[in-house]
Amino acid sequence: MSSTLTTQRHLFTAFLRIGLLGFGGGPSMIPLVHAEAVMRHQWMSDDEFSDVLAIGNTLPGPIATKMAGTIGYRVGGVMGCINAVVAVIVPCIVAMMVLLGLFTRYRDQHWIQGMSEGVIPVVMVMMGQLTWDFFQKSRSVLGWVATLVMGAVAGGLIYGLDIHPGLVIGAVLAAALLRPEKRRKRRAEVRS
Repeated sequence: MSSTLTTQRHLFTAFLRIGLLGFGGGPSMIPLVHAEAVMRHQWMSDDEFSDVLAIGNTLPGPIATKMAGTIGYRVGGVMGCINAVVAVIVPCIVAMMVLLGLFTRYRDQHWIQGMSEGVIPVVMVMMGQLTWDFFQKSRSVLGWVATLVMGAVAGGLIYGLDIHPGLVIGAVLAAALLRPEKRRKRRAEVRS
């Protein structure tokens, strides 16, 4: 089997697993995408994954499909993008149709109510692990004080003032791009 087909097969199976196991919506899929793209297949580093996640959060639309499309494109070109997006959304669509039918029919049964409630602690642990990983990375780059201050400010803006996370991330990216140090550095490079 050629390496291109092998890559497409790996992309499809990786994002199919994410689509099948990503209970709880797009944010709950982020740790699964990290596990597949960074840890299992090593398609990208933690830094590159953080960049994809940050930029994906600033754009409209579901995060799972944006990440699938971006990672699929980086790994396998346009075909990889289509392959990964199809693999991540088809299980959700099929599961929605099947589960909605079951839910409508058996909505009064305790086992139906327990299914969604039982998954919540698992998603909580996965999100906690991802949060800890991002905290460690931020601390190693920015230090304790900047990490805690920026985290507190971001939390205040998002949860206290109800500002959309995409706007907060976009503002941080814009501030990083427009930093005065970079302008001075560019001017110095142009002069030399």
